[in-house]
Amino acid sequence: MAKWTPKHEAPEPLEGPVVATVTGGTILWFVLFLAQLPFYGWFDDHGHTWWVWTCLVGTGLGLIGIWYARGREAAIERDAALRARTDPPAVDSPAE
Repeated sequence: MAKWTPKHEAPEPLEGPVVATVTGGTILWFVLFLAQLPFYGWFDDHGHTWWVWTCLVGTGLGLIGIWYARGREAAIERDAALRARTDPPAVDSPAE
């Protein structure tokens, strides 16, 4: 079997509203957890309590994700500000 080799450069990663996306997902996991709580007895009778706990774990991991994404975004902004202060301004060369 031949080893796979890329034929072109990988595209740059897309940047978007990362914190908002992670926050929205976390809220969704928590809403699903709350929606399943009234039916805990049914889930227990049918051996599906892991569904409820999966939503709670998703909420907890989402909170960690929010913390991480906010820190990442702050670090990117700090780096951009540092680069703006330390990079010399570009000097246009005279037209020849």
